[in-house]
Amino acid sequence: MHRHKYTFSHRSLLKLNPHDCIPSIEHVYAVRDEQYLETLPWPRVLGSHLSYSMLPKSIKTSKCPIVYICREPKDVFVSFWRMSLRLEGLKEPPSFTQAFELFCEGRVPHGPIWEHVLECYTKSLISPEKILILKYEEMLKDPIDGVTRLANFIGRPFSEEEVKNGAVEKIAEFCSFNKLKELDVNNGGDLTNSYFFRKAVPGDWQNCMTTEMANKLDEITKEKLCGSSFTY
Repeated sequence: MHRHKYTFSHRSLLKLNPHDCIPSIEHVYAVRDEQYLETLPWPRVLGSHLSYSMLPKSIKTSKCPIVYICREPKDVFVSFWRMSLRLEGLKEPPSFTQAFELFCEGRVPHGPIWEHVLECYTKSLISPEKILILKYEEMLKDPIDGVTRLANFIGRPFSEEEVKNGAVEKIAEFCSFNKLKELDVNNGGDLTNSYFFRKAVPGDWQNCMTTEMANKLDEITKEKLCGSSFTY
């Protein structure tokens, strides 16, 4: 969004955790003063885990583009469970099995994952200019395509000169998981930074989940998405 303002050696990601560059709406209103939003460079880029129906009306009715990134449910669960173990305030975190059953029942923050993704997906079919659905696994497989689609959607397409000079490849590499994880700001002792960088690989659920668990979650996913054209 702001790539024309900075050289690669002076980008904010070198000094800040990605979550500081793109603050969460929930975190802003829970921890910071609302006026903090006014200090962010325009146009503002914000993150959220909220479902579409819970987004502020001003976002849904404005021309603000929405980029929705989804991930295969089994990996979503494993990632969420591992992070929850590191969150403060959980004196007795649920076991893996207990957490799995809660996830299957949809009893997790922000609601059942199937309703969450279907809300945005359905809206994207009606207003494709408003909502872009990106799949985590596809972006990992082809980051150049992901970056290009993202730039086009937010109204910042790459020029012929940028493409010729390798700007797309540079951004994809600069923002890659391995590159960001190497930075001191994301690799120190600060829990709030380091716990966001673990593996970032598809299929990690195979290291934690039994075959029975995987089959159960697959069946639930198939049932919940039945009737829609959405697939992971």
